[in-house]
Amino acid sequence: MVRREAEKPINMEIGRSQQLSVVDPVPFARSYQLEALEMAIKQNTIVYLDTGSGKTLIAIMLLRSYAYLLRKPSPFIAVFLVPKVVLVSQQAEAVKMHTDLNVGMYFGHMGANFWDPAMWTEEIGKHEVLVMTPAILLAGLKHSCFKLSMIKVLIFDECHRASGKDPYACIMREFYHHQLSSTRSDLPRIFGMTASPIKTKSGDSEISCWQKIHELETMMNSKMYTCASESVLAQFIPFSTPKFKFYRHEEIPCTLYGRLVRDLQSLEEKHLLSLKMLGLEESAADASSKKIKKIASALIFCLDELGVWPGLKATQSFSCNETDLISWGKLDVRSQTIVNNFSLDVFHAFATYVPSGPEWSIGDDVKANMDAGLVTSKVVCLIESLLEYRALKDIRCIVFVERVITAIALHYLLNELLPKYNSWKSKYIAGNNSGLQSQTRKKQNEIVEEFREGMVNIIVATSILEEGLDVQSCNLVIRFDPPSTVCSLIQSRGRARMQHSDYLLMVKSEDFATRSRLEKYLAGGDIMRKASLGHSSLPCSPLQSDLNDEEVYSVESTGASVTLSSSVGLLYIYCSRLPSDRYFKPFPRWDEKTRTLHLPKSCPLQKVVVEGNINSKIVKQTACLEVCKKLHEIGALTDNLVPDIVVEEGTAQECVNEHYIDEQPSYFPPELVDCRPKNSKIMYHCYLIELKQNFGYDVPVHDIMLVMRRELDSDVGSMHFELDVDKGSLAVNFKYVGVMHLSSDQVLLCRRFQITLLRVLKDHNLNNLKELLDGDCSGDNIEIDYLLLPATGKDQRPLIDWECITSVHFSCEKFFESHLNCSLPKGYARCVQTKDGSVCTCMLRNSLVYTPHSGHVYCITGILGLNGNSLLKLRDGRMVTYKKYYEDRHGIKLRFHNELLLNGRHIFQVQNYLQRCRKPKEKESGHTTVELPPELCKIIMSPISITTFYSFSFVPSIMHRLESLLLAVNLKKMHLDHCTQNDVIPTIKVLEAITTKKCQEAFHLESLETLGDSFLKYAASQQLFKTYQNQHEGVLTAKKEKIISNAALCKFGCDCKLPGFIQNECFDPKKWIIPGDRSRSYALSEELLLSTRKIYVRESRKVKSKTVADVVEALIGAFLSTGGETAALLFMDWVGIKVDFHVTPYERHFQAHAEKHLNVRHLESLLNYSFNDPSLLLEALTHGSYMLPEIPICYQRLEFLGDSVLDYLVTRHFYYKYPGLSPKLLTDMRSASTNNDCYARSAIKFELHKHILHSSQTLDRHLAETVNNFEKLSSESTFGWESETTFPKVLGDVIESLAGAILVDSGYNKEIVFQSIRPLLEPLITPETVMPHPVRELNELCQTRPYNMKEPIKSRNKGMASITIEVEANGISFKSTATAADGRTAKKIASKQVLKSLKESLKEQIL
Repeated sequence: MVRREAEKPINMEIGRSQQLSVVDPVPFARSYQLEALEMAIKQNTIVYLDTGSGKTLIAIMLLRSYAYLLRKPSPFIAVFLVPKVVLVSQQAEAVKMHTDLNVGMYFGHMGANFWDPAMWTEEIGKHEVLVMTPAILLAGLKHSCFKLSMIKVLIFDECHRASGKDPYACIMREFYHHQLSSTRSDLPRIFGMTASPIKTKSGDSEISCWQKIHELETMMNSKMYTCASESVLAQFIPFSTPKFKFYRHEEIPCTLYGRLVRDLQSLEEKHLLSLKMLGLEESAADASSKKIKKIASALIFCLDELGVWPGLKATQSFSCNETDLISWGKLDVRSQTIVNNFSLDVFHAFATYVPSGPEWSIGDDVKANMDAGLVTSKVVCLIESLLEYRALKDIRCIVFVERVITAIALHYLLNELLPKYNSWKSKYIAGNNSGLQSQTRKKQNEIVEEFREGMVNIIVATSILEEGLDVQSCNLVIRFDPPSTVCSLIQSRGRARMQHSDYLLMVKSEDFATRSRLEKYLAGGDIMRKASLGHSSLPCSPLQSDLNDEEVYSVESTGASVTLSSSVGLLYIYCSRLPSDRYFKPFPRWDEKTRTLHLPKSCPLQKVVVEGNINSKIVKQTACLEVCKKLHEIGALTDNLVPDIVVEEGTAQECVNEHYIDEQPSYFPPELVDCRPKNSKIMYHCYLIELKQNFGYDVPVHDIMLVMRRELDSDVGSMHFELDVDKGSLAVNFKYVGVMHLSSDQVLLCRRFQITLLRVLKDHNLNNLKELLDGDCSGDNIEIDYLLLPATGKDQRPLIDWECITSVHFSCEKFFESHLNCSLPKGYARCVQTKDGSVCTCMLRNSLVYTPHSGHVYCITGILGLNGNSLLKLRDGRMVTYKKYYEDRHGIKLRFHNELLLNGRHIFQVQNYLQRCRKPKEKESGHTTVELPPELCKIIMSPISITTFYSFSFVPSIMHRLESLLLAVNLKKMHLDHCTQNDVIPTIKVLEAITTKKCQEAFHLESLETLGDSFLKYAASQQLFKTYQNQHEGVLTAKKEKIISNAALCKFGCDCKLPGFIQNECFDPKKWIIPGDRSRSYALSEELLLSTRKIYVRESRKVKSKTVADVVEALIGAFLSTGGETAALLFMDWVGIKVDFHVTPYERHFQAHAEKHLNVRHLESLLNYSFNDPSLLLEALTHGSYMLPEIPICYQRLEFLGDSVLDYLVTRHFYYKYPGLSPKLLTDMRSASTNNDCYARSAIKFELHKHILHSSQTLDRHLAETVNNFEKLSSESTFGWESETTFPKVLGDVIESLAGAILVDSGYNKEIVFQSIRPLLEPLITPETVMPHPVRELNELCQTRPYNMKEPIKSRNKGMASITIEVEANGISFKSTATAADGRTAKKIASKQVLKSLKESLKEQIL
């Protein structure tokens, strides 16, 4: 091993690196690893060591040395670059294992190439080491998401790739060297790793090697570290023994070969002709014919290289539809069928030349197989080479091949042949850039893991296994095809990592040139080491780059840049983010003759013409760079030179990711809160709560007086509603009756009365009641303060029933003294003995009593003709005296057993009478009354009737409604503080908008939410359409999401403190707070709303973010439904949604004569509308595929606008036409009327498809097929979910775009739009004709019954989607599989069939 002290290279001593030292190296580090680490700490270094020598460990130790500079909250990071996605997780796991640094993993499939600076800032804030593919870092540097100054260590795995246009080279050339030349001192430490620093196809001399190594060192601005010879490393790691395996090439029989080639050519011509007959678009036809030619070429290659039998297996893999080995890409269904048929025909052609039958199999006689041309001598050589190692118990072999088709064919061959000799199992791994197969990375990793564990013995692999993947258990490598470069040889040889492993190189015995080249490759390692060591003292040279000669466009504010060469890629990325559909993919089109770059219609630029004397090699790049400049100038590319839609989607996602705290306050209205009064006379406002029974019952109700310190708003103070009682309904009507003054003693008495009465009703016991009533009632605490009192005088001026109120002060002594002369007739009034002493029967007849022996309370409604000696029938049928019953059951001996018993009635249950979906109460039990001996009763209140208790049992529900309405009042007032002119909405409508379905009341927000949602979408869409006239539909949609998404609406609602007003729980009377009752743990805290208005917080509860969003939409709907669009807009402005309905001219910078392209008069007649600007009609019917220059625009923007206006108009129509519509029905009707199928039916019905301008042959064919099938469909309606076919989305789009065109042309007159479009949609759906969507109906059925719906099984075949829906019900499986052009339709059809079967089964069960 040689240690070098190199002369200081150019600017390689970076930052504070001289302060670093080898910090805490791993204990098992080898001497050469420590030496390499020491060099890497001092200067930029490329470590050139053989595969398996532990280069990654050196990189990890370097990271450990820099760790103190990287640990958060440090702004610095380390970046570990790997050339392949599969290596990202492998290297990241290694760093995690040996360091305590936080590691992030990034690759293209995550979309990281398009992340904006904000997303990268978030990632950098969380991680200290970022492992990624180089394209991601390059994109980040170009878009200024990264700065090299942020990176302390930059590691390049397989750094020999850093040349030409490879991302490694671009990073170094365009950014590192660019900053190096400006004498920046904050550049990262560079650390490269390679097993071969050069990739030459010929064995080079030491001088030639040095030139290439010097180029790599210059590019990486690093010096090479290596060992003096392979023998140094051999002390630590095993090296495989290279061996040549020669075979004599023998052609397969000429006759056989000729016949097969002719058959193949004939079949190719036949199927290419079939393709031509389909009349496909040029691009689709070209892709399909290339696929057929590629298969034919691959099969001829198989014949030459492998023989007929492997060729047969190759055709089998091509023709098998269910295999995952072959990926046809996105071919048209018909052309894919022809490609598959070609493969199948070729398979049958090959099969005729291969023996068949149970007695024959390949490999029974290998020599005979070779003579017959079934396998080639090369294949025989491979088989013989493998069999030489059959004695090895645990073989792990990798067979390297050049082409994917070879890997597939050999995999089949080995699995067929090897079981004749041993139990070896073979699999293949191949890269996916050939277009011939679609083996997933997950599958590849699984195979490697099986190989490590010995479940797979042989892997046939392309070059994908040469580089990076860690397969330590390999003991044999066979190069079936010779390596093309010295790097390939070194890397594939390094896969054999076991002791005493072999490296076989298969070479034709007569191919002396290949043998000589491979011998030079084998010696190449030593030559490269000598070249490196011989020039180790030379410094790095400055990079001689033509970068400075290349035109660069930079953004001064961010530093983002695009070069002449990178502008093409950036433009294609921009176009890929433009709106598209299955018939049109936007991309720039270059016209070489006119030197014009044509851009898609949705791009704000239409074309760029290159003028002047410009080199023809860069003229296209010049056009692309000019487009990039202009796109940035108009904002279509941001200051980071990323498409504007990327940023819009990113900020929309940030809104979604914004943290929401679901623990929210529950407000309580201030009108019901006050301090306890201290003055002698307090003024109260009185409201009579009139109760009217709409049902028959033996207990009547009476009115109740609500006495408050504040006057209610008029619509609350005069409200009326109904309570849902088991027997019917109870009408509740509020009536203001005036002002009254109460003394403090009267207030105290009233408090005691309502607390006692309501506590008894709620608790049915007297627990802690005495302590509460005897407690100190003074104090300045804020509390719930109002009185609920019994009222009398229903037919005259209502009065408070003071006699009833004073019942709370009942005592036997006091009432006995004042009751010597009873008003009752003789025989009715007399004294009886109670628990507290003697009392007149008149005081017992209407009283509340407590029986200590049972702990129960009862209402005494009368005196029975029974006494203690009377018989009582027990539940078991026995008859005993009451005297005996009380003695046996309670151990009480009645002293006055001759005294008449009292009729005691159980106290009424307090229930939620606002609940609409309550379970019906069972028929009232016959045991509602009990017979009570007076001596066991303690009178609590007297006189008080059963009527009072029954009437007050409704109080919690009544007051909850009042509390909710007062919250709605406060919300309305809070809004009016901002917008005084918007006092148009009834309070009950506000309450409806803040009441969720969970409350189970007579109303909830869903209908208003549906209406508000549609208006909000329209208002936002028209605002964006007017404001951003140069932005395409994709950007408008992303911007709209930032306004109307649930996350955005939740934030708007929270900013206005709406969550505290939301009613999202079913009312529980047990939790209702009795005014003045301090026994329960509640504390009101004051909170300021948006202005100086205050409210009180009673408690906290969980409110979902979607609930807040729903309430915002419902409030919009509430203002809209009562005050019109102006009121809704004013409310939206208050919550922060800034939109208006001002008409803005629609500016378009082109002139087109619509009459030249369309039958304008016919279309105007059809739409019953004459266009002021017919070019809007032209725009509405132009598809993105129509590339005519004079129409540089398509319908996507108008479709965006029309979609929202139609949705709003249809929703509004249903809402007002059917005012009693349930929310569910309203939603179903809207969904069934505004879906694509509904619009598409209308388009075909009125032949609008004939007027669509497009240039897509696929669309043309789909339209023709749809029109032909349309007559088979039910034409009675244009709505609903009846359709079992898939309509092209374009048909629905044009209905929406026409609506948008009419809206703009008419000056945003929505009524004109509805008048024009409605006839196309007739007949509109009605509540009687609406059908629920089969998917939703099936889900709801499974939720309401104990049915088990299994996970749908999805598949695709020949471009068609198949879905299987299965439901298990009552032990029976109901299953249906449907196939359609798209998964959505297939799921609908399958669900419909399962639903039908389930319903039929239910009918049979009922019968």
